[in-house]
Amino acid sequence: MGKVAFYTLGCKVNQYETEAMEELFEKKGYQIVESDEVADIYVINTCTVTNLGDRKSRQFIRRAKRSNKNSIIAVVGCYSQVAPDEVGKIEGVDVVIGTTHRDKIVDLCEKAITNNEKINIVKDIKGYKDFENLDIINVKSKTRAYIKIQEGCNQFCSYCIIPYARGPIRSRNLKDIIEETKRLSEAGFKEIILTGIHVASYGKDLGPLTLLDVIEEVAKVDGIERIRLSSIEPTLIDSLFMERALNTNKLCDHFHLSLQSGSDTVLKRMNRKYTTQQYREIVKLIRGYMPNVGITTDIIVGFPGETDMEFQQTCDFVEEIGFSRIHVFKYSPRKGTPASRFKNQIHGDIKNYRSDKLIALGNKLMKDFNKKFLGNSLEVLFEENSKDDMGFMEGYTTNYIRVKAKGEDSIRGKILPVKIIDIEGDILIGKIEEF
Repeated sequence: MGKVAFYTLGCKVNQYETEAMEELFEKKGYQIVESDEVADIYVINTCTVTNLGDRKSRQFIRRAKRSNKNSIIAVVGCYSQVAPDEVGKIEGVDVVIGTTHRDKIVDLCEKAITNNEKINIVKDIKGYKDFENLDIINVKSKTRAYIKIQEGCNQFCSYCIIPYARGPIRSRNLKDIIEETKRLSEAGFKEIILTGIHVASYGKDLGPLTLLDVIEEVAKVDGIERIRLSSIEPTLIDSLFMERALNTNKLCDHFHLSLQSGSDTVLKRMNRKYTTQQYREIVKLIRGYMPNVGITTDIIVGFPGETDMEFQQTCDFVEEIGFSRIHVFKYSPRKGTPASRFKNQIHGDIKNYRSDKLIALGNKLMKDFNKKFLGNSLEVLFEENSKDDMGFMEGYTTNYIRVKAKGEDSIRGKILPVKIIDIEGDILIGKIEEF
């Protein structure tokens, strides 16, 4: 039928959805090729969280058309959803799909080829209520598999375009989640990562179901040994959550707890739904149940009006919490969000300085966290050959530390005890123990 290339920007949800769309093309007989190869159809799965995502999308569209001027260009995802007319006007774009109806992508691309017409099916997502099942039968990732359980967000943080791009919360049917988990287990996957746009809101549109119910049911599937959560709101966590989740004996001691700022005044302007004191207490609660837990987070620097004092409050709070890893983002105004209209937008040079400072602090905290495990034995799920050292394999601990140890490819996909003997940058070096 032809060749199809995908270019994916943004989050793990986008990557999951790309794999699902690839399968739709494969079922119709298409060959999936790399994004830098010549293809008949190019699909750009876009991100619009930052201006950089929009720009990268436009760059790839131009590059794809240069590779094959007769190719069909389909643009899908968040950028298409919030700016469909803008995307449709980009030279070379043939098909525009937002964050719904991606299950029709093959038919729409073939229609564009047959009729030699431009297609734009993006509609207002504000009242959309259906969870779009994009199933993955043949997972192409290594040894950890993502399952998308939820779509949309109702939080409306003042800086965030996602509620406008993804629409209101919609939860996936629990039965469908378990069926996909069983397929993954039968394929040899031992770790499942539950992901979505706002995972903590799972079930709010379904009645009594919650994320805890998903964790408990997934944990019952034979062969699944680890359950990991993607980014969650800290306010989801309480004693009941910890007790029920720990009773499964499968929840990883790693939480990516969204923070965004360590200043209460900035959090209020961001329309976040917690204070630093609440966040502090939640972290303390988690560590009471999981002493070796890895706490990772996201921080935005240069939010409108962020003073030197507010930034310093963030640095102090980050150090106090002792995150195992932080992801730092420079604030990017998104048209259509309240924060884009705020006064006192921060100069780019200040954002760069603050970003560099916070990244350096994050690296220090990561090293401090990793050092605590020297001499300890940790369970590692081995995923791939080390790119740096021949004869070494790499994988992750339950608390999300990267570890490498000498071993053959035969240990790929196995969870093995590893004695930690050294540190190399952000990787722990270990020796596989007898098993």
